[in-house]
This record gives sequence, C-alpha cells and structure tokens, in this order.
Amino acid sequence: MGDQMMRVVEIREFGGPEVLTPGTREIPEPGHGQVLIKVAYAGVNRPDAIQRSGNYPVPKGASDLPGLEASGEVVAVGPGVTEYAEGDMVCGLLPGGGYAEYVVTSAAHCLPVPKGLSLKEAACLPETFFTVWTNVFDRGGLKAGERFLVHGGSSGIGTTAIQLAREFGARVFATAGSADKCQACLDLGAERAINYREEDFVDILKAEGGANLILDMVSGPYLQRDVEALADDGRLVMIAFLQGAQVDFNFAQVMMRRLTITGSTLRPQSELAKAGIAASLREKVWPLLEAGKVRPIMDQEFALEEASSAHARMESSAHIGKIVLKVAGE
Repeated sequence: MGDQMMRVVEIREFGGPEVLTPGTREIPEPGHGQVLIKVAYAGVNRPDAIQRSGNYPVPKGASDLPGLEASGEVVAVGPGVTEYAEGDMVCGLLPGGGYAEYVVTSAAHCLPVPKGLSLKEAACLPETFFTVWTNVFDRGGLKAGERFLVHGGSSGIGTTAIQLAREFGARVFATAGSADKCQACLDLGAERAINYREEDFVDILKAEGGANLILDMVSGPYLQRDVEALADDGRLVMIAFLQGAQVDFNFAQVMMRRLTITGSTLRPQSELAKAGIAASLREKVWPLLEAGKVRPIMDQEFALEEASSAHARMESSAHIGKIVLKVAGE
C-alpha cells in the first residue's frame, strides 16, 4: 500500500481506557505467508485492556496497536499465500493491530466468514474460539458426559465455552454475577447457572460429584475453591487472573486426588500452534456455526474512535457476550 495512511487507535501511554487515542499510521504490507485485511469490525477482548494497562507485552515483531481479532476483506496477499485471494471475506486471529483500518496477519490464522454470519459476528470468533478450543478441548480434554464448569459464563469466553461444551455432549455449569447473566447462560445450554453473589459453586459442584474440568479466568482466591470443586482426577485450566496471579496454596489435595492444574495464553504461542488450532476449528466448529447450532453472543458496537468507551464497558463487566469496534462496516 506504499505510504498510504490509515486510521488507528493507539496506546500512547499505559493507563485506563482514556489513554486509547485515535491516530494515523502507514498501511502495513503483508510479508511471506501473510494477508492484508481491510478491517470491517474488530473484536474487543480482555487482553487488549491488559496490554493497555502495561501488563501484556507485545510479542517481538507484532504491531503495538491493540486488537487480537478482526473481520474484513483480503485486499493483498504476501508471497507464499495460496489459500486466500484478494476479495475473500475472512476473520483472523491477529498478533496485534486490530484497532485499525488495515491489519496484516498470517494466512494460516484466518478462517472464512461462516455462511449465515455477518462480518460483525465473525469479528467475534477468532480470539474467543481459539482460546476456548485450545484450553477446553485440547489442553483440558473435555469429553462427552463430563461435568464442566466455566467461570464468567456471560463473557465472550463463557458464552462460547457453554455452547461448545454443550454441543460436544458435556454437562455444563456456569457462574455469573446477576440473574440476567445467569439466565443468558441457561439460554445457551448450561444445565445450572450459579449466581456467585448468592450461591457457592463449590457446594453445588460437590453435590453433583465434582467438576471434571473447570475453565477459570479469575484465579487469586478462586484457586483453592476450584480445587475443592473438582472431582478426583479433575482438571483445572487457567486462562486469566482477574483477581490476582499470586496466592498461597496447599498442593496436598492435588497429589492425593490426582488433580491437574494447567493453563495457557494464546498470543505468545507459535505460529504453527495457532495454525493447528485454526485447522481444528475449521473442521470441527465451523460446521456448527454454519448450521446455526453455535453462535457468537453480541453485546454492543462502538465506532473505532470510541475504543475507550468500549474498554470502559468491558471493564465494568456489565456486558453479556462480545463487544466490537465498527471500522468499515458491511
């Protein structure tokens, strides 16, 4: 694109939502194996806010602009790209740079916009579906008939995890912080939605025999309670630490009850690992999206220049489902 300019939202200093600042940058060029996407919508995710606060370092070689997922039109392809061509409509997992009119990413990290879904909905798929698939199914090994608990059931991660676990035959339990959020979890297929302000998820899961798998994004004081809620031989997968990354913990139960505690973050994983997740999603999950059995749950749309308001809404935890930035629209 030469020296043509595009609108972006930058993190010019670390801090609260107000530090997100509209600006302009040169349109990037796709490198080997990459595509250039003209962004229609960009998804807004917790890691964006963590990066904005200064606690999520940008990987070497990645854009310092926030934004880890987007949808839009392929407008240029780099050397070695054969799976996509100019004019294709895709959604992509990004190393960064989504809060912009154009972004480059690996072609192997893109997926076609599922039939029947809008570009707005498609922008909400990559970060969330990659995260849920790799942690719940690959790392967590969820199987049909198992009891699965997801915390934050009304979040983008939670609404995705509930639907996918349901479709693959698990018994689904979810925690949420209000009656409306609990109802949203039930509507998506959770067997039991637990209002954590009024009920104890440990007691409820224990009464069911314990959770075989827990997906946790809270950490901190939840670690001990998660372990108590697990069945023997249960697995705990941690993907965030909204209540802290450090805690005093007695590992005796882990050994005596043969528990597994693991976790991951998506952004630092290798290009090859992310390509593998994309391939699994295309084979096993995209048909569910195209059949209407699974769908992204949408919360609110903001203009690109309103990214600070989008972050404020996300951090208020008032949202149910995904928040997007409209960049070019449909």
